[in-house]
Amino acid sequence: MTMLTSDVAYPTVPDDCLLSGEGVPVSVQREVYHNGRIFDISHKYVPDMPSFGVKDGLGEFLWLGLNMKNGSLVNVCMMKFNVHSGMHVDAPGHVFDHFYDAEFDVDTLDLEVLNGPTVVVDVPRDKNITVEVMKALNIPRGVRCVLFRTSNTDRNEAYVEEGI
Repeated sequence: MTMLTSDVAYPTVPDDCLLSGEGVPVSVQREVYHNGRIFDISHKYVPDMPSFGVKDGLGEFLWLGLNMKNGSLVNVCMMKFNVHSGMHVDAPGHVFDHFYDAEFDVDTLDLEVLNGPTVVVDVPRDKNITVEVMKALNIPRGVRCVLFRTSNTDRNEAYVEEGI
């Protein structure tokens, strides 16, 4: 029987790791895809973040289910929210019932499709993304992804089905 003295589940803190003001390690994302960089464009989840079908946003979605301060052996966070909240990718089954029946979830998506040359369209606060806007984009050849940066903060914005 061989025993290992180091445990990869609990690695040492690398020398180049950032430290917070309290000396606590801060994780640094170093993600590379092929020869390009990956940019994390997700937003921080907060109780008033818009969520599809929910009038007042996410609400209290994260709590400490088990707490060492209350005698538990470990801290365990619990979370519950609508998956159509914040930055997300819709599964094929979200809009096509036959894909839903065939269990095409987000884990069936090929991540290759979500990476590559991208155009970011900054949508003015007072504008909608219409068919005319889409046609006028003149997306350069080779672009594989188009992202729309919207305000998405007003709770009572009209949902327009044009072009869907």
